[in-house]
Amino acid sequence: MTLIDTEIHPAVGEWEMPDFSKPLPSRDGERIIQFREALREAMSEEMRRDKRVLLLGEEVAEYQGAYKVSQGMLEEFGPKRVIDTPISENGFAGMAIGAAMMGLRPIVEFMSWSFSLVAADQILNNAPKMLYMSGGQFGCPVVFRGNDGAGGQLGSTHSWTVEGMYSNVPGLKMVIPSNPYDAKGLLKTAIRDPDPVFFLESERMLGNRAHVPEEEYYIPFGQAWRAREGNDVTLVSFGRPVNFCLDAAEELSKEGIECDVLDMRTIRPLDIDSIAASLARTNRVVVVDQCWPFGSVASEVIAQICEHAFDFLDHEPVRVNTRDVPTPYARELEAEYLPNPARIAEAVRRVVASTR
Repeated sequence: MTLIDTEIHPAVGEWEMPDFSKPLPSRDGERIIQFREALREAMSEEMRRDKRVLLLGEEVAEYQGAYKVSQGMLEEFGPKRVIDTPISENGFAGMAIGAAMMGLRPIVEFMSWSFSLVAADQILNNAPKMLYMSGGQFGCPVVFRGNDGAGGQLGSTHSWTVEGMYSNVPGLKMVIPSNPYDAKGLLKTAIRDPDPVFFLESERMLGNRAHVPEEEYYIPFGQAWRAREGNDVTLVSFGRPVNFCLDAAEELSKEGIECDVLDMRTIRPLDIDSIAASLARTNRVVVVDQCWPFGSVASEVIAQICEHAFDFLDHEPVRVNTRDVPTPYARELEAEYLPNPARIAEAVRRVVASTR
């Protein structure tokens, strides 16, 4: 018997995109769940909706997920749809790409995006280029998801932040949620998307709790969320550092500095229009990015700001990245290495002070 049973996964029929015209449900409510539970709900709901959706990766089935994201899914969907793989990212990433080309909708869990480096040929040289190279004959609707960035004293080789490097490749979409509400809505959209989607999570956020509605909702790609309103400076970020920005903004508010905090949610596509609209109000911008500074996402954001919103600027754009060194192991050094609230607040004060 083949690993992918075509009777269980019929690769036929059209795939419908979500109706994004419906208004999103409120972010406020009493149903509080963890980030990992929001991811699980997104996958389970889409797997119930269509048998072509399957989950595969290391320890996703019998062990209930390395971080318990897939807890209970093997019991519900069975071993032909929740598949434990060998420790071979290159192998199971390639298998998922082949399955996607034949009509299935695989979700691939990388235990860490650090480990995706051994599958780089598959996920960067094959998946994003398949539609183009085949002249439109084969798409590659696969979701690659897992933990990205410093996970907490895991050392340099297990703390990769891959978005700066991987987002350079055309043909893929990249999603980086900062909270459970967005994690569910964005992952459901990713599973429905016709293109390969890189969905980057953070191990440090999996236990974060927030309201997630029971009703079905999908968050469109390329639309930033205005997480906090202010008129003094625009803070642009994505993923875990959004929470650092909100902490810094709360502290700065006590000093009379009000930050407009934009959570980009996706960086490919990037919502430059929302950044420009915010800059029209604030005229100052600080971009916070957990990538290394050289060739980072922040570099691209600032380049696009200069191309599309230069006339709004009263001060040169400033970026706060991780330090340009390998990720340290020591807890205190790792905290200082990251774009933490203190470093963000310091950058904002410097920008505001020079223009007031």
